[in-house]
Amino acid sequence: MKKVAVLGSGAWGTTLGQVMVDSGQQVLIWGRNKKVVREINRRHSNRRFLKGIDLPKELKATTDIKAVLEFAEVIVLAIPAQTLRENLENWKGFFPQELPIISTLKGIEVQTQFRMTEVVQQVLGVDKSRLGLITGPNLASEIITRQPAGAVVASENPELIKLMEQIFSTNYFRIYPSVDLAGCEFAGAAKSVIALAVGIAVGMGYGENTQGLMITRGLSEVARLGEAYGANPLTFLGLAGIGDLVASAQSPLSRNRSFGEVLGKSGSIAKARSQVVKTVEGVYSAGAMLELAHRVGVEVPIIEAVSDVVAGTLNPKDAVDRLMKVSIKAEI
Repeated sequence: MKKVAVLGSGAWGTTLGQVMVDSGQQVLIWGRNKKVVREINRRHSNRRFLKGIDLPKELKATTDIKAVLEFAEVIVLAIPAQTLRENLENWKGFFPQELPIISTLKGIEVQTQFRMTEVVQQVLGVDKSRLGLITGPNLASEIITRQPAGAVVASENPELIKLMEQIFSTNYFRIYPSVDLAGCEFAGAAKSVIALAVGIAVGMGYGENTQGLMITRGLSEVARLGEAYGANPLTFLGLAGIGDLVASAQSPLSRNRSFGEVLGKSGSIAKARSQVVKTVEGVYSAGAMLELAHRVGVEVPIIEAVSDVVAGTLNPKDAVDRLMKVSIKAEI
């Protein structure tokens, strides 16, 4: 049994907390919202993020960040990607340097274009060997009901990979190891952007052919971009890549897909923001992914179109028209 601190009491943090309780770990969740924390402890539920779900009684929560970090033998990050730096800056004075830190975050930091583990390394100064990632097709509302699912755990440290396999493995949650930390992070961040593109197409009334085009050509863009930054292109053919992308692009449970649908139907970024009020990471990561592509000279027309649409400089119809005029190169 490991003592695991989960920093974040939203849907994904709470769901992973249940997964780790089911795997035999002792889990303490940190959350900023006192009502959510009180409800987890007293009612064993989190109705704000996971309606109708009964949580394990062993799952505990607190608003005391120092207490949760003192409790921890392993730290799991489950806060919104774009808030990571600010939170770590506030916590770094008492953040343990020697413990494993596992990111669950899918995004690229807007200001720096850093991957999430790069942000952790820069702010906390921890050794890279202590950093890990869990990613894949992980829709919280399905996993919380213990539906069969899988995920990839990635690190450059084989011992940390073994630890992640231990704490996350259950009879309904299957874990696959990877040493390609950068590739898995790129895949998780980019899938949000491509899922937005698919949602926009659906909102505009386009069917399966268009969605298939967006998914496969979008995946090709992501693989080329990841490879330019040292990732293994085969990573994008696994759970961290195509698995996560298909789940996000095809499911109405996906925030990015849902946001894209409203945007494609209405043509209004403001209306999409008003109807999908939760964090939609693809909106933030699109511009950052485009900047990363520009740095290495990789063409990413779908990511670029999404970036322009969410920035308000291109409407969805003109974006599709532009994509259909992009010069054609060999498929493979």
